[in-house]
Amino acid sequence: MLTLFHAPKSRSGTIVWLLEELRVPYETRVVDIRRGDGSGSRDPANPHPHGKVPCLLNDGQRVFEIAAITLYLTDLFPEAKLGPRVGDANRGEYLSWLAYRPGVLEPALMMRRLNVQHIPGTMGWAEAGEVEQVLNSVLSNRPYLLGDEFSAADISVGGTINFMMMLKLMSETPVFKDYTARITSRPAFKRMMEKDATR
Repeated sequence: MLTLFHAPKSRSGTIVWLLEELRVPYETRVVDIRRGDGSGSRDPANPHPHGKVPCLLNDGQRVFEIAAITLYLTDLFPEAKLGPRVGDANRGEYLSWLAYRPGVLEPALMMRRLNVQHIPGTMGWAEAGEVEQVLNSVLSNRPYLLGDEFSAADISVGGTINFMMMLKLMSETPVFKDYTARITSRPAFKRMMEKDATR
């Protein structure tokens, strides 16, 4: 049985959404986490090495961090067609977008939020405005990150775009608004939101 360690209204909502898209049995264990406002605390029941979420257990295997869990689950359940398989022409781009969220998108936007100046050439990510330009350019030419088909990359990166626009940390461009409306209209996204609202 898949067991997701989850905290409502946190990054782990991404994996709840993915599990709902996969339509596979799973159980959720709600754990406490340290929040940005100083509330919460590290939960000893949480197997994540830093006490963060998400963390997934499956038959004794521990997987943590969104990109790793996303890849693990889409490879485990290939019949759902939410991630290209090894050898597929879109596999490289898929892996790139999974890494883009934690490696580029989130750091760039957190620097914007904290009003920290980006120094080109010294950081492993791009400046927030450049990140927005890249994503706008890609999504202006295709309905989803990998082209015509929705994938788990849209859950990870697209869900972040949606959340960051709500926080006013990303520009609400027509491209972003159309894209996020398209992905958040999915029944699995709505189920994820309903589950978080009841916790």
